[in-house]
Amino acid sequence: MSSKQARILVTGASGCVGQYISRWLLDHTEAELLLWLRDPQKLTAVPPNHPRIRLLIGDLRNTDRFIAELTTVTRLIHTATAWGDPERAEQVNVVAVKRMLQLLNPAVIEQIIYFSTASILDRNLQPLPQALAYGTEYIQTKARCLQDLETHPLADRIIAVFPTLVFGGRLDGTSPFPTSYLTQGLAEASQWLWLARWLRADASFHFIHAEDIARICGQFTTTSHQPNREPGQGALRRIVMGQPAISVNDAVATLCRWRGVRRTPGIPLWPWLIEFLIRILPIDINEWDRFSIRQRHFIHEPASPPERFGSTSHAASLEEVLADSGLPQRGKPRIG
Repeated sequence: MSSKQARILVTGASGCVGQYISRWLLDHTEAELLLWLRDPQKLTAVPPNHPRIRLLIGDLRNTDRFIAELTTVTRLIHTATAWGDPERAEQVNVVAVKRMLQLLNPAVIEQIIYFSTASILDRNLQPLPQALAYGTEYIQTKARCLQDLETHPLADRIIAVFPTLVFGGRLDGTSPFPTSYLTQGLAEASQWLWLARWLRADASFHFIHAEDIARICGQFTTTSHQPNREPGQGALRRIVMGQPAISVNDAVATLCRWRGVRRTPGIPLWPWLIEFLIRILPIDINEWDRFSIRQRHFIHEPASPPERFGSTSHAASLEEVLADSGLPQRGKPRIG
């Protein structure tokens, strides 16, 4: 693909991930960028009056407003999503996606990058039955949409990406990018280190920085789209975005070092103990929460950092994430 000829549409362009992607595309391509967003005041990482940027201002549920633009798009990066309100989640995460794909011109569209969530996949990147059975409205709508996309006429042009835990932006407000929910939570998590340092949990997870998501999407968007060669998949390609898995215990230890909090001998949080605490304490959890507690290890094979696609990571370690976040460092820097 020649980036000079590209017309790239980014939905959810004012969100954390959407702005990192838009900034990368503006800096590394000569493509015309159509940025679909509801509130242009939230667009802080790219200049809205740039000659290669055009804003499409409106709700994703009103897709037909932009029929003319959709028929000319060569690449689509769909990051927009909704949660919290079941009716809105259904309309945005399922109905609007279906209508948007209907309006694309099959003779023009080369590639679609569809954003989902790693929570709906198992270790081997296969759809989790539990996501459809008793996931939240967000989880269920994402699972249903993926199910539809697997057999869509454009499936061989779709790359479904599944970010793991996403960091991005800065706590001190000095970044032009919005602060992700996970980065916002670092400050609050630091306040609980006095308790967390005593606990040990048999659990693990992947994470990824929004800049690294942008780099992966950039690699896809600026190269010729290829048929899916991932083993065990169909025409639609599934990519879980994440750095190598780390344990919860290592994550807590890293945060303790960063904040200068001394680790203590640990008390294991066995599954039976967690279940007991849930029963005796006023904790309201649903079936999806229970499933997540039982699963504990949110691991995917493969989980893909930028290096898998010929790029380099912006934040490959949790220490780099913490440094990038602006969380004050009170401990001694680790040597080596």
